[in-house]
Amino acid sequence: MRRSLRTVSAIALLFIAGAVSGCASAPVASSAPPAVAVWDPEDLSPGVAAEEGIGEVLALRIVEAARARGLSVVERRKILLAVEELRLGSSALADESTRLRLGRITGARRMVFGGYLMVGNRVRMDLRLVDVETGKVLRTASRTGPAGGIESLLDLCGKAADDLFPGGG
Repeated sequence: MRRSLRTVSAIALLFIAGAVSGCASAPVASSAPPAVAVWDPEDLSPGVAAEEGIGEVLALRIVEAARARGLSVVERRKILLAVEELRLGSSALADESTRLRLGRITGARRMVFGGYLMVGNRVRMDLRLVDVETGKVLRTASRTGPAGGIESLLDLCGKAADDLFPGGG
């Protein structure tokens, strides 16, 4: 039983890899906007432990901004399934190239990465939109404002996301 599960997993990965490489070699002309995957913004604040789940809430705000511009968004569940299937640990996910590879596997053509930094009574939100194939940063957005809890962080994140997707990404 255990061996057959590994075999099925290996076949599934080969199928996904083949499908992805096949898509990469034969571009399809499409007027649809490129699919975007969003990673949880990281808390880069010095000496402060991040509250559990804030990155996920901020990612949902970025997804909301992308969808408002008509962009297709890769569902978080699909990304997590790919992470699980590839058995990637948190140390592997810290590497941006690994996350870009996951984007290709899940069908995303663009990925959003970011972080926020709280120092004193100020907070800064930085986001970047990256092309999955090349790793090139396509656009960046930064917003700074008063620190005032999750509401102000969500507001800054929303404004930065709006700047990141001005005309549909």
